[in-house]
Amino acid sequence: MRARFPVCLPLLLVALAACGESAAPSSAVRPAPADDLPYAIKDFARVPKFDAHVHANTVQPALLEQAQADGFELLSINVDYPDFPTIMEQRAAALALAQAEPSRFHWATTFSMQGFGSPGWAAAVEEDIGGAVAQGAVAVKIWKNVGMIEKDAAGALIMLDHPALAPVAERIRALDVALVGHQGEPHNCWLPLEQMTTENDREYFRNHPQYHMYLHPEQPSYEDQMAARDRFVAAHPGLRFVGAHMASLEYDVDRLGAFLDRFPDATVDLAARMSQVQYQSVRDRERVRDFFIRHQDRILYGTDLTQDPASDPAEFKASAHAVWTSDWRYLATGESQRVDMIDADVPGLALPRGVIDKIYHANARRVFLREGRGG
Repeated sequence: MRARFPVCLPLLLVALAACGESAAPSSAVRPAPADDLPYAIKDFARVPKFDAHVHANTVQPALLEQAQADGFELLSINVDYPDFPTIMEQRAAALALAQAEPSRFHWATTFSMQGFGSPGWAAAVEEDIGGAVAQGAVAVKIWKNVGMIEKDAAGALIMLDHPALAPVAERIRALDVALVGHQGEPHNCWLPLEQMTTENDREYFRNHPQYHMYLHPEQPSYEDQMAARDRFVAAHPGLRFVGAHMASLEYDVDRLGAFLDRFPDATVDLAARMSQVQYQSVRDRERVRDFFIRHQDRILYGTDLTQDPASDPAEFKASAHAVWTSDWRYLATGESQRVDMIDADVPGLALPRGVIDKIYHANARRVFLREGRGG
């Protein structure tokens, strides 16, 4: 005769099993995925990185050599800037360095505003951009001279949303390269020197009063500049727009987040704005950290490191390495460091590894090199 168990026995066994699970020691809890953990300082050299905003204005290879030593790819951006070598000299340097290390060195072309509005200007610019892309350029830069310096035939400032710039923007979109836009300036630009939040801004605008808009109330306001930029981005859907220098919204990560939410094809780089981010994070670290995590797919690491022909190669290498390791300490680790630009000790954000990998590498390769594109 087959043995029969009491009806209550299966329930008892289930209950005992449940008790056994609940009594499991805490050491049995599964560890957090590696992507959720932060990196350490020692990881800096081994993790692939991409500085998406530098200026190699000479064929002297110090920047490229330091990038190789520290594990960086580079995007060197040509700019229509009077303090730089000519546009053609910048392009020649970029071509030479890209030929030397094509897998590490990438470059963005630019165009001159000279002759703007004259017959054939737009066609000539479009042809030149097409030629640069054929030579390997992966982006086009439009600088703050649009909106702050250049004027049309009637003497009015040329803003980014000027109708005559629309064909150029559409040509860039059709070429499937990114447009790096630097419009406006840091919010500090419209403040007196003593009210600025960072020492680097005070130093820059003290030395470049022509760009210090507090001294030029006749010029467009900060909000005028941001509104023109936003109208331009809205008018060209599908154009990969990269807001250089945190899209000049560096003073408020919430406002910058709203910009990214509004424009799904836009990204921003961090070039030359880290101290403004740190200024916010010493006041509300979690707010800033949450911004990076929420917008991890839309942020590009960049520095604005600039190697000019007169730069001492050894000094430049040391300076580049110092900037890169300082930024890594802040973004990737929880370690504190003294930041003289804001006269404060700044704890690191300790962003998760998965976030760092995007901001430091994957996003730039997607935006500029079209890697990892989704459907």
